[in-house]
Amino acid sequence: MEGEKKEHVKKCCCGKKPLLFFLAGFIFTALLSYALFYYNLLPVAKNDSSLISPEEAKIKAENFINDNLAEPGGKITVSAATEENGLYKVVVDAGNNRKVNAYISKDGKIFFSQAMNISEIEQSRKEAKDEAPKEVPKTEKPNVELFVMSHCPYGTQMEKGILPAVENLGDKINFEIKFTDYCMHGEKEINEELRQHCIKTEEPSEYYTYLKCFLNSGESEKCLKSAKINLTGLNSCIADTDSQYKVTANFNDRGTYRGNYPPFGVYKEENTKYGVNSSPTLVINGTSVASQRDPASLLKTICSGFVDQPVECGNKLSTEVPAPGFGGGTSANGGNASCN
Repeated sequence: MEGEKKEHVKKCCCGKKPLLFFLAGFIFTALLSYALFYYNLLPVAKNDSSLISPEEAKIKAENFINDNLAEPGGKITVSAATEENGLYKVVVDAGNNRKVNAYISKDGKIFFSQAMNISEIEQSRKEAKDEAPKEVPKTEKPNVELFVMSHCPYGTQMEKGILPAVENLGDKINFEIKFTDYCMHGEKEINEELRQHCIKTEEPSEYYTYLKCFLNSGESEKCLKSAKINLTGLNSCIADTDSQYKVTANFNDRGTYRGNYPPFGVYKEENTKYGVNSSPTLVINGTSVASQRDPASLLKTICSGFVDQPVECGNKLSTEVPAPGFGGGTSANGGNASCN
């Protein structure tokens, strides 16, 4: 499937798209928000001849987006500009009946893709902090499900952290890696998730061998060879799964997208059941739970789902947090970031 669709790679959801910058990562948004806050502190003379009108701001923002941010041939429209917090807020038509708010300075020199409402964020964090942690239901043999995107750096981080805990517990738990019902990292992610689903289906005993190789290198072809995966059976499974869940058809039909991201429906039912909306999401005995991403912490989190904990729960595992993304290394951050 990868060979037949190289022409789609440039169109993947991580490529340059109209308004993609509106969905930029948290760091980018935070920097812009700081700039927005700083700019708003500057005194503005009401009679300054350098200031532009709302209509001029609307036109300037629309031209800037189309000339610098949209794909060639694309046409983005700005429907309105109104004064807000010392700036002009412009309403951008993002397609598919979506409206996106952006901001432009009153002199037309600085464009802000997003702003963060400080009071709303502070209140949200307070509510999250005050919320009591979920208690994991206890069973004789816990069911552990980890939902990831195959190319999400925080999903791979969690996978690298959880595999030692899972191998330590062995058949004392039921464990499965599943995928979110949408992909943020283009056609390569769709192909990889189909591939991994079918390795689990066709050759489950070789899945961890393949996965460890993939998490280390990010090279699927190399890992298929090292895990000695039967390509005939694998490709047949991929074709059948693709047809059953319309994975490629949906990738080619932007009307099915979740915003800018194509759906991946293989685990849609479980995603809906557990309310999965980010990678990684850890579910134990039907309850979504948070955990630090080092093997020791994940072992402790999983073991909280036992009625009677086995002796393996007392084993000492590494407390080092794997680095996000592919490859080795460790991270100083215990892990709260996600792809969503």
